Amino acid sequence: GFFRYKNHVANSDGPFYDYTAYTECKAVPEEPLYSGGILKDQPPFVQQSSSGDYTPALLLHNLSNGTIYCFSIWVKIQGADSALVQASLTADNNSTFDCVGSVLAKSGCWSFLKGGFVLNSPATSSILYFQPSANQSINIAIASASLQPFTDQEWRMNQQLMIKSVTTTSILAFHPDDLNSNGNKLQGASITVEQVSKDFPFGSAIASTIIGNVPYQKWFVKRFNAAVFENELKWYATEPQRGKVNYTVSDQMLEFIRANQIIVRGHNIFWEDPKYTPAWVRDLTDEELKLAVKSRIQSLMSKYKEQFVHWDISNEMLHFDFYEQRLGPNATLHFYKAAHKADPLATLFLNEFNVVENCSDVNATVDVYISRLRELESGGAPMNGIGLEGHFSTPNLPLMRAILDKLATLGLPIWLTEVDISSKFDKNVQAIYLEQVLREGFSHPAVNGIMLWTALHPKGCYQMCLTDNNLQNLPAGNVVDKLLKAWKTGKISSHTDNFGSYSFYGFLGEYKVHVQYGNRTANSTLSLSRGDQTKHFSIQL
Repeated sequence: GFFRYKNHVANSDGPFYDYTAYTECKAVPEEPLYSGGILKDQPPFVQQSSSGDYTPALLLHNLSNGTIYCFSIWVKIQGADSALVQASLTADNNSTFDCVGSVLAKSGCWSFLKGGFVLNSPATSSILYFQPSANQSINIAIASASLQPFTDQEWRMNQQLMIKSVTTTSILAFHPDDLNSNGNKLQGASITVEQVSKDFPFGSAIASTIIGNVPYQKWFVKRFNAAVFENELKWYATEPQRGKVNYTVSDQMLEFIRANQIIVRGHNIFWEDPKYTPAWVRDLTDEELKLAVKSRIQSLMSKYKEQFVHWDISNEMLHFDFYEQRLGPNATLHFYKAAHKADPLATLFLNEFNVVENCSDVNATVDVYISRLRELESGGAPMNGIGLEGHFSTPNLPLMRAILDKLATLGLPIWLTEVDISSKFDKNVQAIYLEQVLREGFSHPAVNGIMLWTALHPKGCYQMCLTDNNLQNLPAGNVVDKLLKAWKTGKISSHTDNFGSYSFYGFLGEYKVHVQYGNRTANSTLSLSRGDQTKHFSIQL
């Protein structure tokens, strides 16, 4: 229930972001992060809420626009066993934020709330206040408040440190017969290093529109090493009428995936939203539904055993509960167990929206997600993956990072599974927000993969397209191409130092190395994988 990932790199200016988060309820609150930051030694005051209750609040002075404010505090309640407490902000510049952080607080112990906000215009005086999301009459106590500002530049620097800090590499060139003053280490050898593939899975949804569309296929393969089928594996797609199962389309899509060594997520076995459950399934009796569900898992998982690296088992189950209503409270637990039995190598995910996008949705706060996942785990479900859809409107980056910090306490791989930006924004704004979200996801030490929800359709994509129908980049596509280039180690040519060694920062993945010394040459490959220590390789000429 505790996550700490400190980054200390010499000669860097500004505050280091503190990734510390806690999910267990503690008898005594921990010390505030950043020693309290700009809230150091500032006492809270009490104000009357809209429901008439008195709730604690903090007065904030002279907040500037564009500054990223990271906020954390410990919360304890009286008057209920547990309650969802939201932190909200009102500023004298007419800005209001319904939720800048939330916590499922308990009676008798302290819970950790972490969040943040960015103002669009400066505010002389602002109030950060805490109240229960439901109209519960409870007392709220707060302790160890912290508010740490970061400039945009400091925030970006912290992201860069996290990207860089896991991938330092040292190559030693030597020859067993060359005994000089340095032993057998070859100084001044020319060395070329080139990244040939990436370790970090970065991909997009695809649809049946990719079948037979060679230009689209080439465009996709050039950019992405991971994919997910937008709708083609969903129950309504594979069995539109009872008993008439058809995997032709998904088979054709899988052929393209296999031919290009792309990893693919399985999405999804069940969708808890009745709207997306096949009509014939909704009409079954409970007994018939039990059999249909069993048959769905068997059919899908046996056909595609070991083909999909992940499965979203019970999609969006924090918002909807069609199967639990019909088959009882343990329905989801049975789905996970049956899927694991059918395909033990697949990582099983809990895939959900509005967990990382905001904290206003009371059905899907980070603590609600964690408690549901733990509940399934304690029932024996093999919960191996955290799936955060990432359908963003205006991103709140410090809140996004704080939520990822809290989820990181679970020690499970976190994937952003369906990233896009709402179509209510124009294409240029979509691109700006997309870049912010992608940088935040890629630089977080607990995020293991990112999928875009940008399957191409002639009549437009779900919310956001990367290209037009002629595969010409739209602004969002330009952002993706720019980041793909930035997140790959360019070709490096250099020489070994006096000790026969050469060090470089490299992104995770596979590399080819060429070393030349006089008339001797050597070619080698090396693999950079996760881990924060320097990797050492030796090459013999």
